[in-house]
Amino acid sequence: MEDTRTNNVAPTDASRPFASTSNDAVTPSEKVEGAGVQACETLKGLLDKDLGFHGADGRFATHAWHPFPAKFPPQLPAFFIEALTEEGDVVFDPMHGSGTTLVEAQRLARYPVGCDIDPLARLITSAKLWPLAGLEAMEVGRGIAESAAQRFQEDKDGLVGALERRFDPKSRDFVDYWFARETQLELLALLQEIEALADPTARRFFEVVFSSTIIAKSGGVSLARDLAHTRPHRAKDKRPKSAFTEFDKRLRNNLVDRSDVRRCDHELRGAPAQATGLDDSSVDLVVTSPPYANNAIDYMRAHKFSLVWLGWPIADLTDIRKGYLGHDAKGGVVPNAGGIKTNTDGDGLDQHFRWEGELPARCIDTLNALRAIDARKADVLQRYFMDMAAVFQEMVRVLRRGKAAIVVVGSSVLRGIDVETHKALAAIGEAVGFVLVGIGTRELDRDKRMMPARWGKTRTSRIEERMHQEFVIGLVKP
Repeated sequence: MEDTRTNNVAPTDASRPFASTSNDAVTPSEKVEGAGVQACETLKGLLDKDLGFHGADGRFATHAWHPFPAKFPPQLPAFFIEALTEEGDVVFDPMHGSGTTLVEAQRLARYPVGCDIDPLARLITSAKLWPLAGLEAMEVGRGIAESAAQRFQEDKDGLVGALERRFDPKSRDFVDYWFARETQLELLALLQEIEALADPTARRFFEVVFSSTIIAKSGGVSLARDLAHTRPHRAKDKRPKSAFTEFDKRLRNNLVDRSDVRRCDHELRGAPAQATGLDDSSVDLVVTSPPYANNAIDYMRAHKFSLVWLGWPIADLTDIRKGYLGHDAKGGVVPNAGGIKTNTDGDGLDQHFRWEGELPARCIDTLNALRAIDARKADVLQRYFMDMAAVFQEMVRVLRRGKAAIVVVGSSVLRGIDVETHKALAAIGEAVGFVLVGIGTRELDRDKRMMPARWGKTRTSRIEERMHQEFVIGLVKP
């Protein structure tokens, strides 16, 4: 098990104070031309501000529609979107997750564009960006719940037959382990009503409501103790909640504050962040947050609990998980595209986008220090760095000249070595062609931020114990 203590960090060359890989005597503004000069100066001022947004309410508009771990507050992307773009500009998040950046871009009359290979992330974000009208949602939702409850009472035999036909054997085993039989029938009754809706906008909205009855801090209607924090544990003594009651509760929650809810044109892609398929120089601002370097948050571990009900076989979800950035499993389902080469040398990186350049010295120092202790973890970290280099290279390609990229990242500690992810990624950013303007720091509200939970004697997550800060990397394309 990895050592996550921050007070026992091995001294390595990678622990030295961060310095730009280029000439430090040259300011960022002197490395760019035209509009890039103003972008650098503006961005430098923004990074010096308080980026914590403590006490700010993040549950407005559609932001609270579905639990999602490690979301940054909507005020953070809004802060940069308002300062660095104008109405109609393209705001891009290549790893959009639950869509926080894109919803804020939509709310501020920008054009949101996002990529994510996670099917649930795409479903949630799509529903948020093209929401159902409030009155219509309440009326249809009540009809779904009433009809489903009636079917559950009057046609259990029909539901049992449909349930047996719905899943392949591996998915069937998963569902039987994690869901009580009565809960399975309740969920299927709800799903049959949702799937009968002709309007795809309505279907998406109610699929998100349905999913949020399963993925919840309490474990929702499953037998899991906790799903909102992504590390499920089966609670043998848990009494499952009524799926009908939870569906109604989540529906009402999603209709509470709709003052800032609007529809707008947007673009969502199932493409990986390394090869988005976007046109060259087509984006005005990137705001994104990559995963942790140690794979601390395993999104698919929780997401499969609802995705298996929404038609995704467990085996397919396992393959998709292998395509996550920095994942340590072999293979993946992400196809080759965009001119980024794949590795077929048998090192576990098959079918995965690769960056063909050399990693910066800071990254190499960290990898060498870690490899002396744990070669396997060093290999995983190397893949993460290479993946992120490919992502940054793609960000440079799609951004217009003089435009900024904002990357929000937390650090990781592997076997007592502080990876200092923010400094490593800043160096990678410079290596692929960005100008590094600076790195801001934001203190975390850990009582609000959903992080993975490990239940034990202290009932405290080890990642929660060490996650006090995040870092905001500010980059500009020259």
